[in-house]
Amino acid sequence: MTRYGYTLMTEQSGPRELVGYAARAEQAGFDFEVISDHTFPWLESQGHASYAWSVLGAVAQVTGQVELMTYVTCPTMRYHPVVIAQKAATVQLLSGDRFTLGLGAGENLNEHVLGTGWPDVRERHDMLAEAATLIGRLFDGGLVDADGPHFPATSARLWDLPDRRVPIGVAVSGKESLERFAPLVDHLIAVEPDADLVAGWEPAGGRAEARRIGQVPICWAPDRDTAVRRAHDQFRWFAGGWRVNADLPTPAAFAAATEFVKPDDVADSIPCGPDVDAIVEAVQAFPQAGFTDVAVVQVGDEGQTEFLDFAEKELLPALRAA
Repeated sequence: MTRYGYTLMTEQSGPRELVGYAARAEQAGFDFEVISDHTFPWLESQGHASYAWSVLGAVAQVTGQVELMTYVTCPTMRYHPVVIAQKAATVQLLSGDRFTLGLGAGENLNEHVLGTGWPDVRERHDMLAEAATLIGRLFDGGLVDADGPHFPATSARLWDLPDRRVPIGVAVSGKESLERFAPLVDHLIAVEPDADLVAGWEPAGGRAEARRIGQVPICWAPDRDTAVRRAHDQFRWFAGGWRVNADLPTPAAFAAATEFVKPDDVADSIPCGPDVDAIVEAVQAFPQAGFTDVAVVQVGDEGQTEFLDFAEKELLPALRAA
């Protein structure tokens, strides 16, 4: 049976609001919650970028059953992999073994703040593979030395290890990244309902029991016009696609790149309005492609509480019936 998740968007809501939404989402019946890890929003109108790991610590205390996950964090530039491993193990302990570490190769938008330049995609994948391997070794326990070209480590150790080893998922986008990362991690993460990714996971060395975790944006509102306006204001950056979005450095760059994206263009790619059937159709593209889990992104901070009421009463029952 497909599992349905709720996305805590650090780019569009403040940290206190996110903690409240997390508690309400568990009450509404979501199976898991994922959180983005950014230093910048995509667009200035979103207006937020709190520290995801502090939010996760608070969320772990106001929820009791729902699973938690980063979707995704980049363990290669802002954070050394040893630090990521320590944070992930701590969240696993605080949450009572409810946490999954989702990793990705990162976006210039968030990593440019270090002022060290933005590597090409091949180097980013080299860094991610090295980081995921080092994190996994730390999760195994004991002292760890590493002499990789990107992340050397000397006598690193996690002194507070959870009973349940933190599962690791990695965002993949094609055959090359599947072959690189499937043998290294537990779960597949993707942002498009690509059946080829799911079909290629096991042949590339991925685990048969792995979760296949996707994410889909929606913009629910009591009327369609309000939803379309909000989606265009907050989420028109989505039109660029991840291959373009990964390289843009600032909200100003995203604003310039999407200057000519119209509200109708956004509405064509994101279901907008109160029609539960349209939302179900968009979400179900992932299970139909073989995904086991899909997290919804409700666009915009405005109306989140009302959306969670709608999710409890209408959306989640409709998704599970489908």
